[in-house]
Amino acid sequence: MSVYRCPCCGYTYDEAKGAPREGFPAGTPFADIPDYWCCPDCAVLEKVDFEASEESGVNS
Repeated sequence: MSVYRCPCCGYTYDEAKGAPREGFPAGTPFADIPDYWCCPDCAVLEKVDFEASEESGVNS
């Protein structure tokens, strides 16, 4: 499973953890998140702007 980071605010989406507050349970692949989804913390950047990261993140 991979981790994706918002380069604007640092929010991370960890596929293993999902984003329950956003409606994505643990194990939801980043590819399954709708393309119109944007960063839940800063709402500035969209899914396409997220960067794959090797680091394990923390969902805020």
